[in-house]
Amino acid sequence: MAKYLPYFAEGEVVKGFGRGSKELGIPTANFPDRVVEALPKDIPCGVYYGWAMVDNGPVHKMVLSIGWNPFYKNQKKTMETHVLHKFKDDFYGSTLKVVMLGYVRPMENFSSVDELIKAIRADIAETEKQLKLPKHEAFKDDNFFKTNGEGS
Repeated sequence: MAKYLPYFAEGEVVKGFGRGSKELGIPTANFPDRVVEALPKDIPCGVYYGWAMVDNGPVHKMVLSIGWNPFYKNQKKTMETHVLHKFKDDFYGSTLKVVMLGYVRPMENFSSVDELIKAIRADIAETEKQLKLPKHEAFKDDNFFKTNGEGS
C-alpha cells in the first residue's frame, strides 16, 4: 500500500449517481473518468483518508472511496470524495484536489443502507484520528494545494 501513497489527484467535480446526499446523507464529489483511469492500475480498491481542497478554498479532511461500490453494483470504477466540511451549495464544475495518505479498509458489500452508513461513519472517525498525526497533518500545507498544476 505504501508504494502508492501519498497519491495526489486533481479534476473537475462531475455528477455522480446522486446517492451520497440523497440516500445516505453523506454527500460526495466525484472525479471524471480520466482521473479514475489515471490511478495506478493495481492500486487497491477501498476507502482512503487524506486532505481535499475545492477550487482555491481551505483544505479540509476527506474520506475517499475507489471502486465499484458493491452495495450499489456499479458498472464502472469511481473515485468518490466526502469532504468533511458542510458546504452551502453543490460544487459541480469546481476543481477538486485531493491527497490520499492512508488506507482505511477494502471495498465491501453491505446488507442494508444502515450498515453502509454505519461503516462510512466509522471511516470518518478513523480519518479524524489519522489526520491528527503530525506525519499526515503536514500534508494539509503541501505545495500541491498552493499551485495550479495537474496532480499525479
